[in-house]
Amino acid sequence: QVQLVESGGGLVQPGGSLRLSCAASGRIVNIHGMGWYRQAPGEERDLVATIAGVGNTNYADSVKGRFTISRDNAKNTVYLQMNSLKPEDTAVYFCNAVTYYQTNYWGQGTQVTVSS
Repeated sequence: QVQLVESGGGLVQPGGSLRLSCAASGRIVNIHGMGWYRQAPGEERDLVATIAGVGNTNYADSVKGRFTISRDNAKNTVYLQMNSLKPEDTAVYFCNAVTYYQTNYWGQGTQVTVSS
């Protein structure tokens, strides 16, 4: 089992920044990749960014150039630095971990609200 705990969400004005953190615990040796997804009210959960064990990253087109995903293997933590936030970035953000056995684990989610 892998446990994921997110933090760092909140209310921010348009153009502002937030950094989300996701701390992994448990059988972390099995984790292959980690990432962030988001879900707005009435919408499906969508990919935001992923990072593989070797550091390869992937971003949704809507966040390219504004968001940066990074990983601190020593702290078993993945981060999402979000800059130039827009109202359409408002959503619950979920941390995801995928194991080498293709098992998905999810955090509880953290709310990000971009509003003036």
